[in-house]
Amino acid sequence: MLTVAALYHFTRFPDPAALKGPLARVACANGVRGTLLLAPEGINGTIAGTRAGIDAVLAHIRGLPGCAGLEWKESAAETMPFGRMKVRLKREIVTMGQPDVDPRAAVGHYVAPQDWNELIRAPDVAVIDTRNDYEVAIGSFAGAVDPGTRSFRDFPAWWQQNAHRFQGKRIAMFCTGGIRCEKSTNYLLSQGVEEVFHLKGGILKYLEDVPEGDSLWQGECFVFDQRVSLTHGLRQGRHGLCHACRRPLAPEDRDRPEFEDGVSCHRCLAEYDNADRARFRERQRQFDLAADRGTN
Repeated sequence: MLTVAALYHFTRFPDPAALKGPLARVACANGVRGTLLLAPEGINGTIAGTRAGIDAVLAHIRGLPGCAGLEWKESAAETMPFGRMKVRLKREIVTMGQPDVDPRAAVGHYVAPQDWNELIRAPDVAVIDTRNDYEVAIGSFAGAVDPGTRSFRDFPAWWQQNAHRFQGKRIAMFCTGGIRCEKSTNYLLSQGVEEVFHLKGGILKYLEDVPEGDSLWQGECFVFDQRVSLTHGLRQGRHGLCHACRRPLAPEDRDRPEFEDGVSCHRCLAEYDNADRARFRERQRQFDLAADRGTN
């Protein structure tokens, strides 16, 4: 069984590029795969490997400037959910496109998973899902507002257009692991919202800590690796992935006539032309050949 660690930490990295090589070398030397993003505002990512490998990478990250207090969330995978290790340099570790947003300055009130149900049941609380539309489509909290955004960058514009809907309400926000709420709650505070809360540890921590019988979560939680979705107890869900558009697919979606493995699904068939699909078929052919040979 492999360990999967999801992490983020906001801190100031004056020279993220100088951190990239050593971090990649530690990960690769320990057989760890996944994606880690480095930016002037900190680090974000998900990695998988043996217990010893994950511990080695986490120890290295905790030794980076300002990262001694790093927190992370763990789950398990029976097979490696990543093809390779990537360490990338970005402008932001989660892209919102708002240069004045700084979670180190202020964020909403953290709410532990055990206290989340009581908060979101309150009649004066509006619950907002800050994730992308394809994530919300396979699961969310009962009664949560879906902004319908294609990417997190779209959230500020959605709020500007819809802020009037939430006058007099306390705002409770959630996302997969918590990082998007660090920025979105800071943004709402800058917009004059006085009472903003967010789920500490995100959906993953809620699904880990709250018994299924007490849960207000409906459906599954999309994750950005080959497991695709998780459910209560952080068990792997039933969804697969369209490798053309990267959207989650339920088993019944794979039975639809629009589905072709690695090439198209009912959601993206109209988004690509025949030239795109020819490229996708060749890519899938290479994947299938590699699988037959037992290689990546």
